[in-house]
Amino acid sequence: MELTKIFKALSNEQRLKLFKYLYEWQINNMSAGEDLACCSGIEKAFTKACDCMSISRSTISHHMKELQNAGLISCTREGKTMSCKINEEAIELIKNFV
Repeated sequence: MELTKIFKALSNEQRLKLFKYLYEWQINNMSAGEDLACCSGIEKAFTKACDCMSISRSTISHHMKELQNAGLISCTREGKTMSCKINEEAIELIKNFV
């Protein structure tokens, strides 16, 4: 995982907002004791991000792919559903850099 890829991915304002939303969603679910592997989580994130950010699902999909390519998130597909999780190693790498 490279810091340059991480910061390049986060240099896009929409991607940064989406990543922040996903991170907060994961933190809130962890504190609530919910299972982070829940497949509905990514759908909730897509729907809420579409509503909050006024961008299309295809644009959000593109941003999710960029975040995944940078190593910031990991996504797994099971049939038609996806689950998504923040990469804690990337968070630590950013924290150590700052």
